[in-house]
Amino acid sequence: MMHALCFAASRVSTTRWLAMAVAIAAASASGHSHGMAAPVAPVAAAETLMQMEHVSVQVVGRGSPVILIPGLSSPRATWDGAVPELAKNHRVYLVQVNGFGGDDPRGNLQPGILDGIVGDLHTLITGAKLGAVPVVGHSMGGLVALMLAKAHPEDVKKALIVDALPFISTIFVPAATAESIKPQAEMMRAQMAGLYGKPFPEQLAQMLAQQNALKPASREKVAAWSTKADMRVSAQAIYEDMITDLRPDLPRFATPITVLVPWTAARGEAATLGFYRSQYAGAPKITIQGVGDSGHFIMLDQPDAFERALATFLAA
Repeated sequence: MMHALCFAASRVSTTRWLAMAVAIAAASASGHSHGMAAPVAPVAAAETLMQMEHVSVQVVGRGSPVILIPGLSSPRATWDGAVPELAKNHRVYLVQVNGFGGDDPRGNLQPGILDGIVGDLHTLITGAKLGAVPVVGHSMGGLVALMLAKAHPEDVKKALIVDALPFISTIFVPAATAESIKPQAEMMRAQMAGLYGKPFPEQLAQMLAQQNALKPASREKVAAWSTKADMRVSAQAIYEDMITDLRPDLPRFATPITVLVPWTAARGEAATLGFYRSQYAGAPKITIQGVGDSGHFIMLDQPDAFERALATFLAA
C-alpha cells in the first residue's frame, strides 16, 4: 500500500523518501488515532476458506481458476468491485496475507514473509490441482506474483501486475541495489514496527490514502485498511519488498506479463510508462498498459477500466 508508484518523473528523489519516513516517525509519536471502519461485507458467500501459515484463501464462483493477491497492508476486499462479475465464469481464489485485514499474523511474525507466501501459493495450486493458473497481484502482491512465476513457472499461466515493479527501491533511490538500500529499508521497518500496539495515527492513515488513491471514496477505504493491518507484518513485508530485485531474472521469464500502470495528466503518461518499460526491460513477454486518472489503487479509482483490463487479460 505504501508504494504509491506513479510520479511526475521516472523516479522519486531520496528527499521525498526521507520525508515519507519522517512522516511515519512523526505520526507514530502523535496521539491522534484513526477510527476503525466497519467491516466490509463479503462480495459473495465463500465456498471455502483455506487457512495456511502465511495466507488465507477464500474461494468463490465457478469456472476456470484465477488467483488474486492484494498488496501491502491490504485485505482481499481490495478486489470486491471486480469479484461479483468475475465469479460468474471463474473460480476465484482470494488471497489475504495473515496479519492484514485484522487477521492473526501466524507465521508472518518471522522473516521470510514473501517467500512464505510464495510457498503457500505453490501448495495451494498443486494441492488443488489447478495447473497453470492466471495470477493477478496488486503492489506487493504483484511482486509476489512475479516471485511465484520465477520459483514455479509451471504454476503461473500468465500474470497481471497491477502497479508493481520488479525492484521497488528504484523509486526511492534510482541507483539502488538490493544491498545498498538495506539501511533505508531497515529504517522503514523499524519505524513501521514502532506503530504496533498503538492507535493507528490519523495523520499517517490520511497521508497513505492521499499518496495511493485519487478519489475520496478510494482514499477512505485505503485509510481504513491501514488501521487494521498488523504493523509488525507490514514492517517486515516492506523491508523484504524493498530488498528484492527481480530485474536480473526477467530475461528468463517464460510467463507472459501484463503490467497496469496508473498515470495522471500532471504526472505525465509518457514519462510514467517509459519508467515502467525501463524497469521491465529484458522480460521477453511483457505488455505495459496505462490507466489514466488513477492512483496506485487502480481498481478503486478506475473500477470500470480495471475490470475491462482484467477481462481482456483473462480472455487472451
